[in-house]
Amino acid sequence: MRDADIYTQQGFGHSSGFGARPALLIVDFVVGFTDPAIYGGGNILDAVANTRELLAVARERGLPVAYTRVVYADDGADAGVFCQKAKGLERLTEHAPASQIVAALAPRAGELIVRKTQPSAFFNTMLAPWLSGKGVDTVIVTGCTTSGCVRASVVDSLSHNFRTVVATDGVGDRALGPHEANLFDMGQKYADLMTCAEIAVRIRQAV
Repeated sequence: MRDADIYTQQGFGHSSGFGARPALLIVDFVVGFTDPAIYGGGNILDAVANTRELLAVARERGLPVAYTRVVYADDGADAGVFCQKAKGLERLTEHAPASQIVAALAPRAGELIVRKTQPSAFFNTMLAPWLSGKGVDTVIVTGCTTSGCVRASVVDSLSHNFRTVVATDGVGDRALGPHEANLFDMGQKYADLMTCAEIAVRIRQAV
């Protein structure tokens, strides 16, 4: 029996669908995570390019847009176990070039920038209340890495009872094996999987 058949037989993989009020969440598309010499590589730059197109549609339709950055204190006072597992993360401070959102996706006024020290965009941040305050019922996720901060954010999005959609070509990872494996798993348990082009069509229908 194929892996996908096992999941289907056990009741996984159903669609949670689009609601009436989607928002776009762009996870950690910062210089350090798009540069192969730092934390980048794989298909991350392609995902940035695809996200740029989706972002234009989201802005055109007036969707709430939120970004995340990994930001630690200059003195490392808030650097925890995550920084022990991934050495050098503590260098992503407020003004560090590697911590800045890439120019291709530069935020505009009114778009939320979430600063975080853990993988999930939701953990100890104001993201969930901000989304709820805007009446959001569906979170569209792009960003990197698929197996890391994207996955953590997707699980927490579902845990906050948001319908969650992952843009399959708008997320990227430094290694393609973890990227593909985590897309499969998220699609079975936590989110709907759609391309950026498919999501753009649904946004235009929903808003």
